[in-house]
Parts: sequence; C-alpha cells; structure tokens
Amino acid sequence: MVWQTIKRWYHMLGSPRYFYTFSSALLPWLTPIALLLFTVGIVWGLAFAPSDYQQGNSYRIIFIHVPASSGALMGYMAMGVAGLVAVVWRMKMAEVMMKAIAPFGAALAAISLTTGALWGKPTWGTYWQWDARMTSMLILLFMYVGVIALQNVIRDPRQAARAAGLLAMVGVINVIIVKYSVEWVQTLHQGSTLKLVGESTINPAMKYPLLISMLGTWLLYAVNVLVRARTEVVWRERRSKWVRKLVKETAGSLDALVYVHSLRKICTCSRSEGH
Repeated sequence: MVWQTIKRWYHMLGSPRYFYTFSSALLPWLTPIALLLFTVGIVWGLAFAPSDYQQGNSYRIIFIHVPASSGALMGYMAMGVAGLVAVVWRMKMAEVMMKAIAPFGAALAAISLTTGALWGKPTWGTYWQWDARMTSMLILLFMYVGVIALQNVIRDPRQAARAAGLLAMVGVINVIIVKYSVEWVQTLHQGSTLKLVGESTINPAMKYPLLISMLGTWLLYAVNVLVRARTEVVWRERRSKWVRKLVKETAGSLDALVYVHSLRKICTCSRSEGH
C-alpha cells in the first residue's frame, strides 16, 4: 500500500503540469513558515542564546555556519538522487529539479566555508587549514559549480542534464567524506556536537535555536528550489497549451511574472545562439 502510494506520487510529480499546480498550492504557506522559522532561529541564537564558556560570543556564528553546511550537504544529496533519475530514467522533472537545486546549494557551501574561516580565526588562530573537513567542503563547492557550468555550457538541455547528472552522482561520495571526515581523521575541526540520534553534547539553550535555524534554512532552500523549478518548467513547456492558457488566466499575477522571466530567458538564449 505504501509503495503504491509512493509510486503514484512519483509519477504525478513527474508531470510538469501537475508539479506546477502542486507547487502553486504549496508555496503560499511554505514561504512564510520558512521565513518565520529562519528569523526566529537566527535572532534567538545570535541575540538570546548564552555565551560559550570557552569561546565567548564568537561561537554564535554556529547559527549561520551549521545550517548552511547541513543545507549544502542535504541539497547535494537531493541533487545526486535527481541526477540518478535523470540519467537512468530520463525524467524531465528530475532534470528540472537538479538544475533548480544547484545554485542555492552552491551559495550555502560558500557561506559555510566563509563562516567557517571567520570562526576558525579566533578559535584556531588561522582562517584556513587544509584538513579533511574544510578541504572536502571546498570540493563540494567546486562540484556544485561544475554541475551549474555543465548545465549552462551544453546547449541541449537533455545532454546537459545527463552530463550534470553524472557529475552529481559522483559527488555524492564527497558528501559522505564531508560528513564523516572528522571521525576518520584527527583534525582541528571539532566533531559533531549536535546529533539527531543519540545524546547531543551541546547546551540545550544553544541546541533549540540551532535546530530551528537549521529547519528554517532547509525550508528556505525548498522554497528557492520550487520557485526556480517553476520558472524552468514554464520555459521548457512554453509551447504547450497549458502554459499559454496559464498566462491568459493569470495575467498580472505572480505566475505571469514567472512566465515573463522565462520569456526573457528564451530571448537571451536566442541571442547567444545567434552569435
């Protein structure tokens, strides 16, 4: 029964038209929830959480660093799954989702590296150390950039998706290295203090705002992916009847703006191909 339900949802969400309709119903309530959780977590952590007995207030960057790091890792795993589906089953929505996931994931990886360097200076006395965790996170950023580059350099969307999907799948190995590198190799980077399974070593007064900021970041990531995916769907399906009907029915609304953005994308691609 459960498998049949999953299979039905899989095929339903594989339809660009159904995805667009589903996301239209999801975004209006998901967006404010994501913004609220993110704001509460960040403000609570930066302004009201207690100081650390060793690091003082410098540790507060954890409320930005950890959510960004976890979001970058989760995003890449999702992109790897989408890449697998795109390469093996050639599903169009998997190609769309892979393209939608990459930009925000790359931004989170860059934020993770930047905040980690800023945190490392007062803690370790240096902004950068070529240890396993930091180096593998840098490689993760490069993998994100590589996926984005392949998607934009190769003109045929299907071929671009296949190439980017292969790179995304290979990069999943690096996600595992990032996650467990501090347990496999002795480095400056501390081990995990926050555990979803088992007892966490972090103070509960710091744990809860951190969890809320992480959840808010993940939901903001989901909102960003849905918005980007909707734009990509409209662009790819621009010649279909349902998209043309959508524009007529939603003239002046947010959906129409999505369509206009897609038309600008089409014009830009046409000019580049003309050169």
